[in-house]
Amino acid sequence: MKYYVVADPHGYYNYMIAALREKGYFEDEGPKKLIVCGDAFDRGKEAVEMQNFLADLVAKDEAILIRGNHDDLLEEFVTHSAAYAARGLLATHHFSNGTVQTCVQLSGMDIMQMEVEPETLKEKMHETRCFRELLPAMVDYYETKRYIFVHGWIPCDASGFGGTADTFRYRANWRNATKDEWREARWYNGMLAASMGVIEPGKKIVCGHWHCSYGHSRLKHKGPEFGEGANFSPYKADGIIALDACTATSNKVNCIVIKD
Repeated sequence: MKYYVVADPHGYYNYMIAALREKGYFEDEGPKKLIVCGDAFDRGKEAVEMQNFLADLVAKDEAILIRGNHDDLLEEFVTHSAAYAARGLLATHHFSNGTVQTCVQLSGMDIMQMEVEPETLKEKMHETRCFRELLPAMVDYYETKRYIFVHGWIPCDASGFGGTADTFRYRANWRNATKDEWREARWYNGMLAASMGVIEPGKKIVCGHWHCSYGHSRLKHKGPEFGEGANFSPYKADGIIALDACTATSNKVNCIVIKD
């Protein structure tokens, strides 16, 4: 099977399509699947196009969707929309993270309507293909003979929660992790974890979530993390391929092609 793998397209549908086209995805008539390593939405303004493209592939069993931390955020926001509306949506982390804007695009409601009618928002969002077809199809990880696909990283023993974790230790039984452990692992910096030896023997872990320029700059000491000269191309090291191109900054989505 040939896998076309992207991560963190964040609602930038056209950038993702450009990356797939560059790799020959649309001309490839052989057996293939698209793997999205999480965070299909938030940030960009093409949530509807992203939703329909992915849902069509899922319906044909031609896509594997890995659940990302923004997918958790989207579900959590819609579930508790009334509480967030009472606080004012512009003041919430869901606005700064882009989740509110995703709901505007998918529901057709504006922010004022969402604050006044949060239950209507919930109903409309549960009618979208995102909630009916995409979120239920998402998995914590996908594994082939030589690769493991995740969002942040595999569950492991970490000090600090999620994005603040800075020390990682390998856990052999990570495949048996709980839902809460997977939810936390979706926030991990996979490049940092891999640099500390948290890798799977005999396999490569392909991940997203954390911008690739972190690895090039902080771990390989090549160029700045942001700004002119920052390298957002895939980061590759022992046991890892990281793909998050920080699309909102780089205006591109990374795509790799894997046969396995």
